[in-house]
Amino acid sequence: MLIHHHSKPATPTRVVIIGAGGFVGGAIVRYLEKEQIGFLAVTRKEIDLLQPEAVGKLKAILQPSDSVVFVSAMAPAKTVTMLMDNLRMAEAFCDALATTPIHHLVYISSDAVYTDDANPVREDSPRAPTTVHGMMHAARELMLTSSTTAPVVCLRPTLIYGAADPHNGYGPNRFRRQAKQGQPINIFGEGEEQRDHVLVDDVARIATLALAHRSEGALNVVTGVSTSFNQIAELIAKQFEGKVVSQPRPGPRPHLVHRFFDVTNTHKAFPNFRYIPLEKGLELAKQGET
Repeated sequence: MLIHHHSKPATPTRVVIIGAGGFVGGAIVRYLEKEQIGFLAVTRKEIDLLQPEAVGKLKAILQPSDSVVFVSAMAPAKTVTMLMDNLRMAEAFCDALATTPIHHLVYISSDAVYTDDANPVREDSPRAPTTVHGMMHAARELMLTSSTTAPVVCLRPTLIYGAADPHNGYGPNRFRRQAKQGQPINIFGEGEEQRDHVLVDDVARIATLALAHRSEGALNVVTGVSTSFNQIAELIAKQFEGKVVSQPRPGPRPHLVHRFFDVTNTHKAFPNFRYIPLEKGLELAKQGET
């Protein structure tokens, strides 16, 4: 459950988005702009967190009244090299935080921090990642919360989809890309695995609510509705007048066949917030690319 340091929402003085050039960071920038909230967008072009001068540059821009969203990451992290680079990026930010006070910190983490056998997944489920990507986020959560006295909220989105997603992970993003190019949508086996998917715009909306309430703690950014990959593929095929083709699995069926989430804490923290349903989200993603 989140702790709200502002029981009533208050507009932040300034939001600094570190990683504003990425898929999620860009969505947060667009939403802050829409809500007319003042922000400073920091991309790798302005500050490369892997360069020696990064700490000094961060200290020069951060102010005590700033609310900071840290979303800069090379994701998904699949190798040890990527893991270490992501930790070094976080280390540079933590070094700056150690001597530079800020007002609030929002970290965009991942549901990959949880153990695979947590079903349904809750915010108090054991953090026992089984992937390099999950380990990276779990380590960064600890690094960040240990480096500042400001309230820190770790938002843990599940699988994210949306317009212009640069990734090609199995699921809505790959299916949409295949259909848009006039190719058949390929699913493995019967596509029976069930997963929760969240529209990137909803990640931005939750992040903005957390900023307004100066929230502290952890919250899963999930819809609470898990859908099979076959159902997702059929929805997208209908949008693009395409077809779904079953392919043999390249290996054994994943150990984690279904994953479900308990969204009770979201309803408690933000009673008026409602996630965009998958079918509508897929339509919005299509509209965003036309």
